[in-house]
Amino acid sequence: MNQETVSIPETEHILVSLQKRNHKALRTLIDELQPYDLGQIFFQLNGIHRRRFLAALQPQEIANLLEELELNEQKEVIAALGPQKTASVLNMMSSDDVTDLLSELEDAEAQSLLKDMESSEADRVRSLLLYPEDTAGGLMTHEYVSIYSHFSVEEAIRYLRQEAPTAETIYYVYVTDAEHHLVGVVSLRDLLIAQPATKIGDMMYERVISVPVDMDQEEVARMLERYDFLAIPVVDAKNRLLGIITVDDIIDVLIEEAQEDISNLSAVGPTDKDILVNPFQSARRRIPWLILLLCIGMATANLLGLFEKTIQLLPVLTVFMPMIAGMTGNTATQSLALIIRGLSSHQLHRENYKKVLRQEGFVGMIIGAICSTLIIAAITIWKQDMGLGLVVGASLFFTLVIGTLVGTLIPIILDAFNIDPTVASGPLITTLNDVISLMLYFGLATFFIHKLM
Repeated sequence: MNQETVSIPETEHILVSLQKRNHKALRTLIDELQPYDLGQIFFQLNGIHRRRFLAALQPQEIANLLEELELNEQKEVIAALGPQKTASVLNMMSSDDVTDLLSELEDAEAQSLLKDMESSEADRVRSLLLYPEDTAGGLMTHEYVSIYSHFSVEEAIRYLRQEAPTAETIYYVYVTDAEHHLVGVVSLRDLLIAQPATKIGDMMYERVISVPVDMDQEEVARMLERYDFLAIPVVDAKNRLLGIITVDDIIDVLIEEAQEDISNLSAVGPTDKDILVNPFQSARRRIPWLILLLCIGMATANLLGLFEKTIQLLPVLTVFMPMIAGMTGNTATQSLALIIRGLSSHQLHRENYKKVLRQEGFVGMIIGAICSTLIIAAITIWKQDMGLGLVVGASLFFTLVIGTLVGTLIPIILDAFNIDPTVASGPLITTLNDVISLMLYFGLATFFIHKLM
């Protein structure tokens, strides 16, 4: 949850109750609010009222509130809580959420909180901290329900009632053997409609879709998307059930990956996904890209010096220079977006690279033919000079085709070498196309200069 200036009707009433220390009225208001609303209200209060507000919340309510917040917001809350109360709150949170929080804190602070937590909860979190955060192990939680195949439906439901309060989800109940190998799964719906005496082993699905503990989070997200699951089990090399990943965690992954791709495409860098960051850190991520683009831009200026005589003889050429460069950059960016989308959704792979390249080349020719025809007609009518229109139109045609192919080829080449294709950022492709388009434009004009004078 990002901090917003959203007005919640209860905020003013809560503030009045805090000022008057009317605990009964405050409790009545809090009982009607969702965790998201509690978080919104917390950030609309000042320091002393924040502390009083947290003091009025039950540990479980604070735990629910923390699970709705972004990392920087969580840090503000635990700073207001103090270490002892924070530890008691962490005991009530999902182990995967606690792991995400502690992995971002200073090691000394994280270890101190783990020491203050209940030993069983702390051990769960420590086991999750061993896995890289961008893998299935780093995403999973231990709060799931598993049963044995010899259970009857009645026994399973009775056990489910007992375990449900601490489970992340109860829509899927996993079946394991004595060595904790994953042998089946049964849905809550099937349990509810089955006869009480039916054995779990007779009704469970034995072909369980699971993911290995070291699978990358993007691949896990694709698995959940492919099968439309609400949760997916995580297993080790021996098919022992280690935990589950729920769909809410995958939504966070998809948002995170999309933000990272957008940052790369705009040459901003992954550390700038948060708006408020250290200025020096943000500048350090951007400067290498900008220096590279600056060097390419200087090369463009030097190359244009080769056509200085052409520009002096025919200054009107400079009028259409921004249009040529801009159109080329636009069509390249469109192709880049299409290819990145195809690669991220796995619709585009090495077997159909050539097909996509031919398709985009043909698309570039169609776009180039239409746009160049329009610009030839426009310049002929405006400047009363068909020769100039033909030079500009021909330049536009070839640069649009080249721009489309560049926007298609660069991410494909990077992907072929197992490099993240989003680093083929928009600014880089646009700058490269500026060089190509302007060189082609002035090259054609120089070649036909005697026809234009």
